[in-house]
Amino acid sequence: MRKINRSYQAYLIDLDGTIYAGERRIPTAERFIKTLQERGLPFSILTNNATVKPEVLVETLAKHHHIQVDVENIYTSTMALIDYLKRVHPKDTFFVIGESALQTSLLEAGLSVADSDQAQHVVQGLSRQVDYQQLSQAVRILLAGGEFLVTNMDRLIPTKDGFFPSSGAITSFIAYASQVQPKVFGKPHRPIVEGALASLNQSVENCLLIGDNYETDIQAGIQVGMDTLMVLTGVSQRSDLEGKTNLPTYVVNDLSEWEG
Repeated sequence: MRKINRSYQAYLIDLDGTIYAGERRIPTAERFIKTLQERGLPFSILTNNATVKPEVLVETLAKHHHIQVDVENIYTSTMALIDYLKRVHPKDTFFVIGESALQTSLLEAGLSVADSDQAQHVVQGLSRQVDYQQLSQAVRILLAGGEFLVTNMDRLIPTKDGFFPSSGAITSFIAYASQVQPKVFGKPHRPIVEGALASLNQSVENCLLIGDNYETDIQAGIQVGMDTLMVLTGVSQRSDLEGKTNLPTYVVNDLSEWEG
């Protein structure tokens, strides 16, 4: 881990655990976002969450965290997936396991969605209403040669009532039954970072990725060769770095300590 010794032209910033912690505000992060805006530095807020649309996240940040951003400042795993579908499968039809925000986003992007064997590929995110029939339909499509496209592999989702299974648990069921491995678009995989960089028109060398989770946020930066800053306001702590070969470029207690 290096001392803070350079400035960056743009920032990719994780959401939960970095900008806020569940329903709890992180004032140092709020001030950091305002500083970026005052300095005119471009940034993108990254989230694996495929259950809400960017417009909802913008409203949440304004209402509960005193952060005013535009939709253009948000980049989600769904957006990374859609970028891929429009580039590789623009005329194909997709069977979707996910909540309304995921399906609506595909339709708004001009992609075709079907609940039958007419679908050629499977798109999957977190669905808290998933049932055996939907899982079976997904497996049948994959066994017929479809591609398995997943927003994120998050194992657990934090709630006010504790942790519950997240998207990755559904992915594991479908992958085990079909023996088809998914293409994953959320952190720590490359597509969400590469898509966010493209949306900012920035290069890896000029950008810093900030996050609280070593296994997802920091690894996402490491995967693409980007400098990373780990904040100790969320999941990972300094003890989690013991024995790790690939370390974050910087570690700070909170974003008030960042002077880049």
